[in-house]
Amino acid sequence: MDKAVRPTVQGRGRGRAPAEGTWDTGPFDNDTAADFTDTLDDAKPEEREALIRGVLTRTVDATGWLTEGEEAVAAAALIAAQCPGGAPVDTPYGCPEETMPAFPDDLRTLADKALARIISDEAGPASNWVDPEDWKQWRANLNRLRTVLAPPSLSIPLFNVEQ
Repeated sequence: MDKAVRPTVQGRGRGRAPAEGTWDTGPFDNDTAADFTDTLDDAKPEEREALIRGVLTRTVDATGWLTEGEEAVAAAALIAAQCPGGAPVDTPYGCPEETMPAFPDDLRTLADKALARIISDEAGPASNWVDPEDWKQWRANLNRLRTVLAPPSLSIPLFNVEQ
């Protein structure tokens, strides 16, 4: 990962989406994630990685209630955007306007662990969905992120050994 990612944002000012709270199932489709990305925008460029690492670490290490689950999902999406097969961050609301630094590879593993923790926590963000179809879509989105974040498998060529 050797390039910085500039989110493509159309029509988003520093304001919020028309609805409050959660308006869709994407990683940036809630007020909490949007506030986190505003924090990233307000931070100095060299501080952004530490903010992302911090929210992911706290999510992985959390005991009890996950207080930063929505932020961790947004952070994971920013990291996944820099990975092969990652989707660009281009929602009209909630994503950062500023360029993100090129993230080190170890953040991929940390983001994957944070998402695993979020998905498995029945009392956390997973419990916020009223409509079961929305919950399924949200979970599918997180699983797609995890697929992108997973380190590539090392394939070892097998030799045909005859005895």
